[in-house]
Amino acid sequence: MTEHHTPANSPPNASLSSARLRVIRFQGRLLDGMIITLIFIMLATLLGAIAGLVFDYFAAIKLLIEAVQGMGTMASHDLVKATGQHLVSDVLSVFILIELFRSFTDYLEFHRIRLQVLAEVGFVFVLREVFVGLYAQHLNWQDLLALGLLLAILGGTRVLATRFPPRAHSSHR
Repeated sequence: MTEHHTPANSPPNASLSSARLRVIRFQGRLLDGMIITLIFIMLATLLGAIAGLVFDYFAAIKLLIEAVQGMGTMASHDLVKATGQHLVSDVLSVFILIELFRSFTDYLEFHRIRLQVLAEVGFVFVLREVFVGLYAQHLNWQDLLALGLLLAILGGTRVLATRFPPRAHSSHR
């Protein structure tokens, strides 16, 4: 049998290989730059969310004091409940931002999205919806069942990702 040299079988040209490496390095630096930019944007967003949470907390206390002084304690019960729901939702949203921030920094460090971190972001997001929905009493049993199933799937994904991490040679970097 004779061996046919096709472009796919032939050894790579040195200049083509060098150009390919330069393009890949440029792409890696460009992606790193974009991720760093996103990290700074996420950090600013996180700081803004925390500042907003502190502002909302003090505004809620002021509103509650005014309500108690003006209407009495019985009339302010609904205001306390609504304010509490809003603050709980804000705190849980900050936790989601923290997890997203962590996933961006992990990407910058490992140059891949880690499934464990992504599952944790999903956990926090779903738990936020469960807590807010339960606190506001807006979830029916079908919603709770679906969210519970989603939490179980995320938990299984997290366990499998921890138990079977990617091999070192399967990484592109």
